[in-house]
Amino acid sequence: MQQPHVPTPGRATDATAPAGAEPAVPPAPEAARVLVVDDDATVAEVVAGYLGRAGYAVERAADGPTALTRAAARWPDLVVLDLMLPGMDGLEVCRRLRARAPVPVVMLTARGDEDDRILGLEVGADDYVTKPFSPRELVLRVRSVLRRTLPAADPRPLAAAGLAVDPGARRATRNGTELALTLREFDLLAFFLGHPGKVFSREDLMREVWGWEFGDLSTVTVHVRRLRGKVEDDPARPRLIQTVWGVGYRFGPSGREETG
Repeated sequence: MQQPHVPTPGRATDATAPAGAEPAVPPAPEAARVLVVDDDATVAEVVAGYLGRAGYAVERAADGPTALTRAAARWPDLVVLDLMLPGMDGLEVCRRLRARAPVPVVMLTARGDEDDRILGLEVGADDYVTKPFSPRELVLRVRSVLRRTLPAADPRPLAAAGLAVDPGARRATRNGTELALTLREFDLLAFFLGHPGKVFSREDLMREVWGWEFGDLSTVTVHVRRLRGKVEDDPARPRLIQTVWGVGYRFGPSGREETG
């Protein structure tokens, strides 16, 4: 199994590191609970160490059944989950976690396994980091995902076309029925509802919803597809989240049906 990138001895890695060094990680605002699931003891130890020093309360599991047992005993605020686990793989663990509650999941995948990354997003992972990775980058990704779970600065409810979103309560409904959305799906729907009729490219959505200036744009495509499956009458012929060919996506019903 590929290892994370571990800083070499003597290399500056703290907040005073010179330009070009790994980014410094500010302390966690509160002791959020993070469950690290990886069968490689070295990877798990490095990840847990960095998260712990960043202020998180970390628990570890080396396989899927143990992870599910520990999550059931004390539900984590976020799970760092390796895709390649013995026996029950990370995809199945993610499915079972998501079936119980919308816990944020950051998945660890091998570099180049694009199909596996997309599968991870399809089953509900909120983000992924490819191996080998910088532990500091992983901590920053964890911080970014957890920040999205906090109450919105602007908690005004949003509603359109039978959909309603309460950002403060992190609750979304369709025709009065609550929707089971992942963290990113909720943020994506809230963003669309807040900007009806406007067209956004995948790059725009990655920046505004994910908070990333760059990344794998298939992440956006997968989340739009998943969201359509939950809010459209016919996801194959979407009328609410429309594809504007060559540009991106627009929210809001119009007189012309567009697919994509």
